[in-house]
Amino acid sequence: MEKFVVSARKYRPQTFNTVVGQEHITTTLKNAIKTGHLAHAFLFCGPRGVGKTTCARILAKTINCESQTPEGEACNTCQSCRSFDEGTSMNIHELDAASNNSVDDIRALVDQVRFAPQAGAYKVYIIDEVHMLSSSAFNAFLKTLEEPPPYAKFILATTEKHKILPTILSRCQIFDFNRITLQDTVGHLADIAQKEQIQADETALQLIAQKSEGCMRDALSILDKIVSFTNGSVTYDNTIEHLNILDADYYFKLMDCMLDQDLAGAMLLYDDINRKGFEGDAVLNGFAEFLRNLLICKDERVAGLLEVVESFRRRFADTAKKVDAGYLVSALNLLNEAEIQFRQARNKRLHVELALIKLCYLRQALQLTATDTSLDKKKVVETTRSVAFRAIRPIALRPLAGKEQPAPPLPEAKLMVEEPARPFKTVKAEGAVPVPATNAPAEAVTAAAAQAPPPVSKKLSSLEALRQQIGAAAGTGPAADKPLELASLQDAWMQFVERLKQEKNPAWQSFEVAELRLMDANVFEAVVRNNINQKFLELERNKASDFLKPLVGNRQLQLFVTLVEGEQEYIVHDAPLSSKEQYARLAAQFPLVKELKDRLRLELDY
Repeated sequence: MEKFVVSARKYRPQTFNTVVGQEHITTTLKNAIKTGHLAHAFLFCGPRGVGKTTCARILAKTINCESQTPEGEACNTCQSCRSFDEGTSMNIHELDAASNNSVDDIRALVDQVRFAPQAGAYKVYIIDEVHMLSSSAFNAFLKTLEEPPPYAKFILATTEKHKILPTILSRCQIFDFNRITLQDTVGHLADIAQKEQIQADETALQLIAQKSEGCMRDALSILDKIVSFTNGSVTYDNTIEHLNILDADYYFKLMDCMLDQDLAGAMLLYDDINRKGFEGDAVLNGFAEFLRNLLICKDERVAGLLEVVESFRRRFADTAKKVDAGYLVSALNLLNEAEIQFRQARNKRLHVELALIKLCYLRQALQLTATDTSLDKKKVVETTRSVAFRAIRPIALRPLAGKEQPAPPLPEAKLMVEEPARPFKTVKAEGAVPVPATNAPAEAVTAAAAQAPPPVSKKLSSLEALRQQIGAAAGTGPAADKPLELASLQDAWMQFVERLKQEKNPAWQSFEVAELRLMDANVFEAVVRNNINQKFLELERNKASDFLKPLVGNRQLQLFVTLVEGEQEYIVHDAPLSSKEQYARLAAQFPLVKELKDRLRLELDY
């Protein structure tokens, strides 16, 4: 029985010309080999399965070839090439950094670099998955990588370039590998299918290439599995069945249900999909990708981004003409949120069905918000009623002495609801217009208001106007504010202190020691002597103002807290006397002690 070899190894490229989808790198390497401008260190980085290790092996094989072709390729016939193909070459060393990532492994490699090759021109060291090396291993490798012997070449390969130290990157020539395009993958798969005498449909190969996402190794593995599953025949139907992919035909039918707002059809179609064993998140993800492809088909400039089977390309373009771009964007947002919240949902099926219900009525919601009635999230009023406008006559300004006043501009009409006239009593206040208390008609009241001088007070707020209206209806108008008096203010202040004591609020002590000073008829300040009292007063200032206003009869009362720092009091404490002070006190009390010190010429150690 012949030993089976997977296609990824059996059809691995052996020359630069057979590498798929990386022409920008293979051309550069061949030109460097022909001109002899080879760097001592290379870094191949890119996604998985795009040919990094393959290009590294081809480069190592080519530079040691004894008879290179004029195009810069290996001859595959010399002793060096044959030994490389058989895996017995002593000039090529491969190291898997994922399992050999310690400092000792790198030191062993550095020790090998010191020995020159016995046959061939170069010793090539290929380090795969180099990003797995530890920081210590990287540092141990720096000096050798920067100044290797002239016969040593290093080729590093990685899928995660950002994990490599900048000091390593600066010592290497970096080559970025691209993902293999859909067309290149399909062409390579078709070539292999022809060599293996496999009947493969182009639509099936396109589906395999789309599923591999630019990874040639994955595409070849999928092809091997399908060939084993179908016994040598690769069709679109068995490829979909083997890869567990939902056919795009279901999405087209689902889209027709959305456009027709056929909720029953959409629910039955999802039930059919669910019975085939497809999970809800796969349906949401697949339908989102389907809508993305429709959105791309709306503009011919981005038609190249559409990666679908050729048989469906025309169908996508026809369906895209029926759908607005706004609907597609809104549906994509809705599906994105549904897919994110899918894991947290307890009833998975209900979660997907709710998303389908929203999509069925999404078009109607968009049409509703696009109308001129502006019904976007607003309550609809079935009936409307007219609102009466009260006529406002111009008010004559009081003429100033010796000056002519220009005619006043007409006031703006204001929207108000007509109410029956009520009897009002006359309120004497500064700047107020006297209103008759009799039930006079509205025209007489308006005429009286026109002859009266204009009010000098500012425009009242709606709350203040309501208060005046309620007070006038009860027979009392707004009372004038009383100017502040120090005696009444202090009494009210002490009442607030008593209230703080009852509430067991520690701020009562600060309020009690504060000194009150009047600033004008409506403003006073509380003077304190330290920061602690100031903070307590600031915390309770609003509460104190609300408490004092009704007691002093002044609604415009304002309280300010002022800090006046007094002189610091220095308290003298009894401190023990020093040795010098003790001697001075003893000498003052007993003069003979000082005389004895002088006669004996003693020196005191203080």
